[in-house]
Amino acid sequence: MAVGEASAHRKPASGVEIRELECFLALSEELHFGRAGERLYVSQGRVSQLLRSLESRIGGRLVERTSRRVRLTPLGEDFLASLRPAYAALRATVEDARAAARGVSGRLRVGFQGTAHDRFVAAVSRFEDRYPDCSTEIVEVPLSDPFGPLHRGDADIAAVLLPVAEKSLVLGPVFSRRPQYLAVSTRHPFASRTDLCAEDLADCPLVGVRGPAPAYWREAQAPTRTPGGRPVPAGPTVATLQEGLSLVAANRGAMLLCHPTAEYHHRRDIAYVPLTGLPDSALGLVWNPAHENSRIRAFAQAVEEELVRDPQGS
Repeated sequence: MAVGEASAHRKPASGVEIRELECFLALSEELHFGRAGERLYVSQGRVSQLLRSLESRIGGRLVERTSRRVRLTPLGEDFLASLRPAYAALRATVEDARAAARGVSGRLRVGFQGTAHDRFVAAVSRFEDRYPDCSTEIVEVPLSDPFGPLHRGDADIAAVLLPVAEKSLVLGPVFSRRPQYLAVSTRHPFASRTDLCAEDLADCPLVGVRGPAPAYWREAQAPTRTPGGRPVPAGPTVATLQEGLSLVAANRGAMLLCHPTAEYHHRRDIAYVPLTGLPDSALGLVWNPAHENSRIRAFAQAVEEELVRDPQGS
């Protein structure tokens, strides 16, 4: 078939369907036709059909599929980079119009990793007072899965421990910057110390965090080397904070904690010793731009006002 004839059989790009774009976005994140179909509540065959239709409109392959793997083509990577912000902007525009018509209302599921301290609760109250037609629900974000609830849609927005380097998520206000503490058993030699430095970690196994938390995030919570390059012994790994504290109490290892968490989880069998030489612990408000709406933006603004602009909340 001649080039002109092939072009004549392509679907015009102006007729692109939103569902085709949603299919491509889901497939680019899952890299699996079955899981993409589950996210969209359609069959695997329907995912293939939508992808073929989109590729026909564009005139090139966006996805390579073999019996062993699914991956984006170079064209698909470029298309994804341009599509994500455009699609997020489109959703936001539609949501803004809906919000203008009815005001900020509905339900907002707010995830929190660790303990929601009183200043964060005050930010939630500020949001609820400002938007009485919008209810909030606080959901727990597992220590070992800081970003999973946002990807799965279990939370609309979440406060998680930094760092956040997820390309598919937006990092909003950063707050609660606090010095780190080392939690040790009262039987540990460090328990009698008034302070510690990061180099002391070379003499103490650290309780680590299991996956699916990404490796860079787990490294920040339980570094494998001191700032001076000395190796830090690896202790057991845990999925929850309570598991970690139980192991600390049993003198199986030490655990890095921020000051508010150490205060909240005060135990007679654990000592919390100030630690210098590591970056301060901090929380960041994170959300999925593909799901951004007026509720999320309004909540982020409330957190910014309560915890960032107010010096007491920093």
